[in-house]
Amino acid sequence: MKTFVTMGRGGTGKTTFVALMAKYLVEHGETPLLLVDADPDQNLAELVGVDLETAGKKTIAELLSETFIQQGGTMVGIPPSRRIENRIWQEGLYEGESFDLFSVGTKWVEGCYCLPDAALKNALASITRQYRYILIDSPGGLEHLNRKIASDVDTIFDIMGPSSKSFAHVKRAHRVINEVGIRFNRFFVVGGYGFDADPDPSSLSALGLPYLGKIAADPEVARMVLQGKNLLDTPADSAAYRSVAGIVGKVLGKE
Repeated sequence: MKTFVTMGRGGTGKTTFVALMAKYLVEHGETPLLLVDADPDQNLAELVGVDLETAGKKTIAELLSETFIQQGGTMVGIPPSRRIENRIWQEGLYEGESFDLFSVGTKWVEGCYCLPDAALKNALASITRQYRYILIDSPGGLEHLNRKIASDVDTIFDIMGPSSKSFAHVKRAHRVINEVGIRFNRFFVVGGYGFDADPDPSSLSALGLPYLGKIAADPEVARMVLQGKNLLDTPADSAAYRSVAGIVGKVLGKE
């Protein structure tokens, strides 16, 4: 089982990248997958064709709210994140043919995502299913890194936008990941679809991190995202999909 974490500033194409990476892995038989939407914006499920409410599933934040606010908590003396661990797997996990999925969600009323992140971390640590890959769509920003949702990962993708702030974000993210002790095998930089061409080589060299390529701008995929369409249905000849397939293929040694 390998864990792939995708991160970056908001608006760079993180969630699109994760959804198209899932499409690639499914089509190449690299299943089963577990998709984890750790971003409060909660877009990943929609972009892989999952409606949690229709499926009768709840987000981690909803389960926390029910357990500790509506029901007053259970199993006194047990750490809060463990009280709902079974509920996460039983009531929060969407199970599909090629992938399963759960989402942190957006309804944690106190505004802090420390407890939902802790619950997610414990749920991931208790995995007994034989997933081939876990794909985590991280929130924008860096504060979530200190909570170490996943502390031992194979590959980190930082999706970078065409701005000095985005370049600075990559540097800070790499530093913070090392400082908080997140173990990883590989850290890659990927250009977001906001770039007209690959980033300037001198700017990339200054990062000191391997660059895999950029997500191609693609009006059709942009339309699908805007309309909330399932990106697993993206045409095989889509420029965005081909670019992501090439990036993931490199990582898996298939390109």
